[in-house]
Amino acid sequence: MSVPAFEDRPPVTERVNAYDERHLVTYIRLLDADAEGADWREAVSVIFGLDPDREPYRAKIVHDSHLARARWMTEAGYRHLLEPRMQ
Repeated sequence: MSVPAFEDRPPVTERVNAYDERHLVTYIRLLDADAEGADWREAVSVIFGLDPDREPYRAKIVHDSHLARARWMTEAGYRHLLEPRMQ
């Protein structure tokens, strides 16, 4: 499964943004891996295709920032997905 193009850190906004919408599956995969106790290095390798041995700093940032945004989606962001959209 391929991940859409990603930034090292997802844009942090108070509302769900286009980046979040493109990465919903990525966020779910991160949350599942975290819930299963997967090592972050394995998760970032499988989900993002990054090599944590070659780029440990970047891999950690990508993993942690996207996992934080995924958690935000479960706590607050999902509400914005349920609101009617302006046409």
